[in-house]
Amino acid sequence: MPNETSEDNNPVINNKPKIWRCVVCGFMISRETIPKGCPRCGSPSGEFVLFDSVRQPIYKGKPFEVLMINGSTHRSHNTGFLMDIAEDELTKRGVSYLRYNLSEYTINHCWCCYSVKAEYCSYPCRNSQDDMPAFHQLIAISKAVIIASPINWNNMSVRLKTFLDRTTCMQNLYHLKKPGLTDGKIFGILINGHEDGAIKTAMDINLHFQQMGFILAPFGIAFRTHGAQFNSGTDAEFFRSDDMIIDHIKGVVNNIIEMMNLNIESQLRGRFVPVSE
Repeated sequence: MPNETSEDNNPVINNKPKIWRCVVCGFMISRETIPKGCPRCGSPSGEFVLFDSVRQPIYKGKPFEVLMINGSTHRSHNTGFLMDIAEDELTKRGVSYLRYNLSEYTINHCWCCYSVKAEYCSYPCRNSQDDMPAFHQLIAISKAVIIASPINWNNMSVRLKTFLDRTTCMQNLYHLKKPGLTDGKIFGILINGHEDGAIKTAMDINLHFQQMGFILAPFGIAFRTHGAQFNSGTDAEFFRSDDMIIDHIKGVVNNIIEMMNLNIESQLRGRFVPVSE
């Protein structure tokens, strides 16, 4: 049930008012039109989605090439803008893709089954009670992955870290002497932040994918920070008017596409020697 109801004069259709949920903090409100902002966390209207008690399937089985993952807590803020640029470029190049904002899904922490016994960290993941098994399927089906993250305390967002932790069951296939599902796939990384930590964040993300056999596209990282001397409220305007980050993202997308076109995954499947922790 919503935490708060709308004004008494707010229109209700068929006795079923619309319920909006802030994907950042979970605040819910019943009203016909999208809220102008979240009274709990201050997020703008773009962070609200219509709440539906009946969850739609994450993947409906249609073939696609690139999986886009926005790891930010904010679906429509600066990291979302970076993803918009990448999405537009994929569309212009005629490349099929699926885009997801992690803030809209339930991904629980890793149960660390591996620490009990290596064989317990299996694929499919033993935790089938959240949305992560569907993302495992998407990762396995895709040809390439584009990951975007803000910089939080010199690292990736906690949502993205939890997401990547949950890919352990895919990495562990190699340790269990089973065929991998991800070796030879291509990936690229998009990073933005208010101040320091872009390279470290990108490298931390890179390590997770390297351990699964992914190949970082040449010049496959685009990053941009604004600066601690500025108020963070001015970051959005800065990124949206910055030609460098826009050009760099387009370059990363181009490089991912060119790598995909080489069909490297099929050429290298079964030829890698897994070396991972």
